Amino acid sequence: MKIYTRTGDSGETALLGGKRVSKADARVGAYGDVDELNAWLGLVRAGAVGSELMSMLERIQRDLFAIGARLADPGGTVANRVAKAAVTAEDVARLEGWIDQLETHVPALRCFILAGGSQAGASLHVARTVCRRAERTVVALGTAHVEPAILTYLNRLSDLLFVMARVANRRDGVPELEW
Repeated sequence: MKIYTRTGDSGETALLGGKRVSKADARVGAYGDVDELNAWLGLVRAGAVGSELMSMLERIQRDLFAIGARLADPGGTVANRVAKAAVTAEDVARLEGWIDQLETHVPALRCFILAGGSQAGASLHVARTVCRRAERTVVALGTAHVEPAILTYLNRLSDLLFVMARVANRRDGVPELEW
């Protein structure tokens, strides 16, 4: 199978199920932002983040593929039949558990902090902001057209990425700069 198909040369792409839409379609933008977030997390994983964060990030990347599949399949004709494309309340609970676990490694927040720090910490801050953008573009599709678990997952994920950035900076001995 060739990587290029030429089917998108006119500015259209296919959603799961075969429906053709403009590459400027809001749904394509939403799953594109989720894909960008996934790529940023791959970049974070390429650095020295430690085994605990590494395994969390890999699981998150798999979840983001599931979210992308759900967003690319508004009718649920394909993704509903693929177990690994599910995003559930249990996935959100897993993120919350990781937040609670990681927050024990950093001091309580007293004020805003500037994004940055170590390479891993700064990259996680970038991923957090890309996650927030992805969340906004998914919300823009309309809450009636997106599964609630996806919205909750993305919201919680940005919180987790913030905590991960703090943990990475702390482990690397880089102090947080307060605003």
